[in-house]
Amino acid sequence: MSEGANTVISLKNIIKRFYIGTPNELQILNGITLDVHEGEFVSIVGQSGSGKSTLMNLIGLLDRPTEGEYHIDGLDTASASDNDLSYIRNQQIGFVFQTYNLVPKTDALKNVELPMLYAGVSRKERTQRALELLELVDMGDRTKHLPEELSGGQKQRVAIARAMANDPAIILADEPTGALDSKTGRAVMDLFHKLNKEQGKTILLITHSNELAEETDRIITIKDGYITGERKGSGCVPTPSETVSESEVTEA
Repeated sequence: MSEGANTVISLKNIIKRFYIGTPNELQILNGITLDVHEGEFVSIVGQSGSGKSTLMNLIGLLDRPTEGEYHIDGLDTASASDNDLSYIRNQQIGFVFQTYNLVPKTDALKNVELPMLYAGVSRKERTQRALELLELVDMGDRTKHLPEELSGGQKQRVAIARAMANDPAIILADEPTGALDSKTGRAVMDLFHKLNKEQGKTILLITHSNELAEETDRIITIKDGYITGERKGSGCVPTPSETVSESEVTEA
């Protein structure tokens, strides 16, 4: 992150309740305040049920807060219509999920093209960009493969390419390595570092892995709907000497 970088995500006293007005009313987020700056790689860590996925849904404009203020790139989302928020999601935010969320009967190329189709990009332009993105994630030789014909790591690479389709400024990644083995997960994290360092993407990573979180610029800990800690990470990919090899694990 460069000195004096713009604040692209600003949350102030965010509260989120569900089942409002019923006996089952549930408050998941309890006054979250958080700023994320342009070009940062930030991780949000916490146990299952801590509220981190609810927070990600709010940041990604998939839901609205019950109370509090949320500005994205200076826009007050409270005053934005649902259509406005849908446009921002499509143009400014790329999503990567643990379960990939690829369209099953659609090949890799068409999956990557999909956000551009919704954005009204011409067929020629979206096909060309999709091919370039699949090359970027080392999937240029799998363009016609269906998701069922791809490994977990390959599916996630396609999902990352799709997240980049409309060249968003922000990438939200919710447990993107959770369903992958350690070697494949390492490759996916390397790709996020590349997008952050070489293309300046602002990345928010939700993870339960403290090891992965250590690689980010800043680590936010959330528990029971509260931010309970914030500290700096290394912001770097670990060197081979800092990781444990499979042979060492076997021998142990």
